[in-house]
Amino acid sequence: RPETGLSDEQRRAFADLVARRAAGEPVAYLVGSRGFWTLELKVNPAVLIPRPETELLVELALELGRDISVRRATRPVTVADLGTGSGAIALALASERKHWQIHATDQSERALQVARGNAADLRLDHVHFGQGDWCEALPADALFDMIISNPPYIAEGDPHLREGDLRFEPRSALVADERGLADLATLCQQSRSRLSDGGYLLLEHGHMQGEEVRTLLVSQGFDGVRSERDLAGHERVTLGRVPPSGENSYA
Repeated sequence: RPETGLSDEQRRAFADLVARRAAGEPVAYLVGSRGFWTLELKVNPAVLIPRPETELLVELALELGRDISVRRATRPVTVADLGTGSGAIALALASERKHWQIHATDQSERALQVARGNAADLRLDHVHFGQGDWCEALPADALFDMIISNPPYIAEGDPHLREGDLRFEPRSALVADERGLADLATLCQQSRSRLSDGGYLLLEHGHMQGEEVRTLLVSQGFDGVRSERDLAGHERVTLGRVPPSGENSYA
């Protein structure tokens, strides 16, 4: 719109955005949103910026959910998204499956404010939010058909933390102890007792962590453990199933 003049306030705002981008601040934080799945989500420095590879979690959950629905036609599929951040995974699933019961949790109240705002903007009112650490934030005694998480999995001291968008994203959502495996191990341990018979745990992880995450799942008695590759060909999501009653796991 070359015929449109800019006010002094608009010029200053534009100059500020240019300066922030020149310093490396992610575009998603500058404009306040990022597309994920079929949704446009608000984001700010309290949450990770949703990334395309995380859509693999959504694809796998929808596929597994179809099988669960066939086996359990008498009740809706129940799903927990742990460490929801902006709500990307939970809200993508909610947009596709209106009848699923979805819980989304995060340790950060600031992150939950973003997620709740996105749910309200998208009119996805069948997602229930809770604050707390991993499975401890879920309703007591509730069992789920699927637990899904994109947890912190970068090792402290990883040089990538000093590069690109990662410099500006919340460190607590990126870094985990034990070479990036601590939260993945906690999720494998806690989720085993919060999944129904035949329920699934799906975990996103670093592209070189697939073998170690498979070992963690098997050690906790999951069967059918496998890793799925993202569009770049990297092992990105590993999943396992709680053996139905009467079956033995591969552990």
